[in-house]
Order: sequence, then structure tokens, then C-alpha cells
Amino acid sequence: MLNVHIDGASRGNPGLSAIGIIIMKDDKVIKEHGEFIGVKTNNQAEYEALRRALEICSDLDREVNILSDSELLINQRNLKYRIRSQELKILSRQIAALEKNYDKITYKHVPRSKNRRADYLANKALDEYQRSNQFEYIDPN
Repeated sequence: MLNVHIDGASRGNPGLSAIGIIIMKDDKVIKEHGEFIGVKTNNQAEYEALRRALEICSDLDREVNILSDSELLINQRNLKYRIRSQELKILSRQIAALEKNYDKITYKHVPRSKNRRADYLANKALDEYQRSNQFEYIDPN
């Protein structure tokens, strides 16, 4: 079974966003991934991190334990909270389709302090995007 730490980061809400993913097996990191994903809300970024993690892990193992500091994401995937946002409903359907590639998926909330590396990867991807594009997003609100 893989342990997969995920995080989404947004600078602004919505704002420039990125994701961070750490994939571990037997307490060893086997893959790290950080990716700029455009302008999203923080919740959309969290969902995008999960979607991308499930895509990446499908070639690695049939059982995954998803660890996130997003209580909303974890409670929605565990069916404790309803999804009200139309954008998150669309992402949720995409995630549900990806979940069919697995024999077992668990979703567990972890404190932010236990998810620092995934947060670091997401923020690093944001920093690299902003540096390479010398672009500053200005919130229209």
C-alpha cells in the first residue's frame, strides 16, 4: 500500500495555485511531484492534488492511503460532508472515475505539521512559476 501525502496551495482565493504530492511505500519516498495548475480556489487546488495523485499512483500500486490536511476534502471523500460547489462536483466525478483503478483507497486527515513536505512542493512549484514568468497575479476584487 502506498501512503500519499497531498496538498494544494493558492495565493489568493482564487489565485495562482499549485499542488504537491509525496508518494511513499514502506516509509521510503518513491516519488515527489509539484505542479503549477493555474488560477484556482484553495479547495479546487486540494481536489486537483488528489486527482493528479490518483493518476500518478495508478501505475504504482492498487492500494493507496491518501493523507491530506484538508478537512473538507477528506470529509467529502468519506461522505461525511456534501459537495455543494459545482466545480468541486465536476472534480469529484473525475476522482470517482480514477478511484475505480484501485482495489482499496482510504482517506485520512493529518495535521498540517504532518503534511509539510507536500505543502513545500506546492509552494515551490508556485515560486518557480512566478520566477520564470515574472508574473504577479492581481486579484480583481
